[in-house]
Amino acid sequence: MSGSERSPTGGGEDFGHNPFAALSNEGLPAETSPTDSQPRTEAKPTRKNRGRVDIIRQKAGRGGKTVTVVKGFVGIGLPEKQQLAKAMQKACGTGGTVKNGQIEIQGDQRAEVARILSQANFRPVYADG
Repeated sequence: MSGSERSPTGGGEDFGHNPFAALSNEGLPAETSPTDSQPRTEAKPTRKNRGRVDIIRQKAGRGGKTVTVVKGFVGIGLPEKQQLAKAMQKACGTGGTVKNGQIEIQGDQRAEVARILSQANFRPVYADG
């Protein structure tokens, strides 16, 4: 590559140069500052109910141990189920897992699990297990 083909790298315009500075603001609405406008009084929109989930207490086939199972999730993926399971484990102080699209929490933790699901905008329903 010869010297005449190179692009100039030095000099030119300042770093803070605004290419729109020469444009006219004629015909545009006047600027309003945040202090001029009215403060918003709208309430934050509430999130829709995300659907019904069943909370079941199971004992059969688990060596006599009781497990709280949450199933019936519609429209959420594995990462969100894992996040919910982690929150439930922390609140209950027990272990748990996500298996076959269901959340399993050790022990009879139905009330605490229902509270967490309600906060996440699910509608928990106690079902027979």
